[in-house]
Amino acid sequence: MSQAATLSKIAVPPIPPELARIPLISNNRSPGWISDRVCSLIEGPAPLWWWAALVPSVACLGMLGLMLAWQISTGVGVWGNNHPVMWGWDIINFVWWIGIGHAGTLISAILFLLRQRWRAAVNRSAEAMTIFAVMCAGIYPGLHVGRMWYDWWLFPIPNSYGIWPQFRSPLMWDVFAVSTYFTVSVLFWYIGLVPDLAVLRDRAKSKLRQFCYGLFALGWTGSNRHWSNYEKAYLILAGVSTPLVLSVHSIVSLDFSVSQLPGWHTTIFPPYFVAGAIFSGFGMLLSLLIPLRNLCHLEEIITMRHMDIMCKVTLATGSIVGYAYGMEFFIAWYSGSPFERYAFINRALGPYWWGYWTMIICNVVIPQLFWFRKIRENLLVVFIISILVNIGMWFERFVIIVISLHRDFLPANWGFFKPTWVDICTFLGTFGLFFTCFLLFMRFLPMIAISEVKGVTPFADPHHPDGGAKGGRG
Repeated sequence: MSQAATLSKIAVPPIPPELARIPLISNNRSPGWISDRVCSLIEGPAPLWWWAALVPSVACLGMLGLMLAWQISTGVGVWGNNHPVMWGWDIINFVWWIGIGHAGTLISAILFLLRQRWRAAVNRSAEAMTIFAVMCAGIYPGLHVGRMWYDWWLFPIPNSYGIWPQFRSPLMWDVFAVSTYFTVSVLFWYIGLVPDLAVLRDRAKSKLRQFCYGLFALGWTGSNRHWSNYEKAYLILAGVSTPLVLSVHSIVSLDFSVSQLPGWHTTIFPPYFVAGAIFSGFGMLLSLLIPLRNLCHLEEIITMRHMDIMCKVTLATGSIVGYAYGMEFFIAWYSGSPFERYAFINRALGPYWWGYWTMIICNVVIPQLFWFRKIRENLLVVFIISILVNIGMWFERFVIIVISLHRDFLPANWGFFKPTWVDICTFLGTFGLFFTCFLLFMRFLPMIAISEVKGVTPFADPHHPDGGAKGGRG
């Protein structure tokens, strides 16, 4: 008997239960079932809950349009900004929305390069969340200059006046960082959509849908050459996007840290802001996916394993943020500057103490519940914690900006910031823009990366019996 025949008769021992991994797709679903499930969200009639969510979102979007028209026609004096709080809700909300957009590129780029297969079920939604969050953030820098029709001067476009941007200003760095981040994020999102657009094109029953999906599918046929070019392009964009995840919010933090103001002038801001951005991004992603996996019947694709991993990432980044909060107090004490020390004592014990302690409770204390498996498995509790994380991260920006500014070096300059109704309505309007865009995205485009999810099933594994392996798990 040959050696090959002898080896083929050797029984492969079963995998011990403690070493077996939870599958990324439940119930061993076939590739065809995955296509049917994801495409059914687009091909079927819009459910009632989708309309119930879209109507208030569009109403808030209309309110945003009215607020923008009011501010452009009247001036930014309608905001609650005052001396010494010259940066009010506009910069708070700008930094908050930019932070939310970080989870998408992290999942898409960094986890792709690290070969984290679990990202396949959540990366498409995270990428869309990134794009829409950056759109909401971009409203504020364009508006806070006061004369939006001169925003094009922020870009280095030669003109007859010989006016160039002030490249030494960190606000100028924001323009380049955010615009680059948005452009690369859109490209990365679109490239990943191409194979799935071809699936929708081939399944389309109307000429209009077939034409539209076919136009953006760029003639995709699924050939070996197309897959080879696709994977090369996706890898290149992942490599380009990875440094952007770290650089964009670092540059946003330099708006503060390059100044001489107590409470801002510290080198811990870049890593601290990046960790906080990923923390808030995963918080928003959990807030979106927990209800959607139930409403869209995606429990077998976005499994409890995905939820567990995202909770752990939220716990890790929240702990980093908590460490940064403590280190800020140490730096203030170690600096020996009485102004620096007072700035941080004022945060915790001053008139805005409620904002500081809300931040600490939401960002540091409550996420520690994720240490417990039973908490991570209770999706209602996880959803509530994710909402509190986003509230806490908004208060973090409020603490950094308002509390650091409202008491100047001279007591005669001390003031108290109060947002106006225009501030509040504009902020609520950005939620309308975000949710309107997200609801339209999930209605007309696949919110799950079909091709990538199929790649993590046993059917795509050549060493698995369902993937064609013979002789056990050979």
